[in-house]
Amino acid sequence: MILLPLMLQVGATPSPLSPNEQRYAACISLATSDPKAAEAEADRFRIAGGGAKAHQCQGMAYAQESRWSDAATAFESAARDADAARDPLAARYWAQAGNAWLAAGDAVKAQTALTTAITAGTLDNFGRGEALLDRARAQVAAGRLASARGDIDAAQEATPKDPLAWLLSATLARRMNDLPRAQTDIAEALKLSSDDASVQLEAGNIAALSGDADSARTAWQAAAKLAPGTATADNARAALAQFDTPAAAAPATPPATNPAPAKKP
Repeated sequence: MILLPLMLQVGATPSPLSPNEQRYAACISLATSDPKAAEAEADRFRIAGGGAKAHQCQGMAYAQESRWSDAATAFESAARDADAARDPLAARYWAQAGNAWLAAGDAVKAQTALTTAITAGTLDNFGRGEALLDRARAQVAAGRLASARGDIDAAQEATPKDPLAWLLSATLARRMNDLPRAQTDIAEALKLSSDDASVQLEAGNIAALSGDADSARTAWQAAAKLAPGTATADNARAALAQFDTPAAAAPATPPATNPAPAKKP
């Protein structure tokens, strides 16, 4: 996920760590265990010259508290500091900012930050794929389905083994009434991640639209079992309820709502 600490995404940190790197590592660890304390430490770190790393730690702390707008602002500050220092990690910070803006429900700001990250040209294949998928989600939220399709296709090329890319592609194809593409892509998502409730939910939706009630029922049952107590399970149970009514003989239909899977953070 984009919001994983940067130290876990860019490979092993050189040893021994410099004092600045040690402080950064400690701050990131604190952001996970005690976000409030990490906020204060990140501020002290920033005053002491921590630069982008201090802002990034602050963003991680806010993200742990689901303060998405604050997290996005902190990540953008980290990105600007990194840009000024010609640090190639700036693109990663912009991607984190976009991810946080997406979680905050601001599709416009998310697209801006993610486009900056993607066009920087310094993301690895995994990071580029994740950023493209996030931008696709933002474009769907803004009603730009054709643009979202382009980003998802590019993400599939960058990270062909990422089940989320195939799931989002299948969901978008269903929404665009491209049932053959939806069937092909959800089959690939199932190969890669059949134990993902979101994948099973979408598999049920596509099977229902294909007129395969038995497969729809099986997939929705799996979704409800895999993620009890979640919105995904609620949607699956709502879809399954039709089989308990006199209308059960009619073709199965997808649930009325099927939110995009909560990939992040």
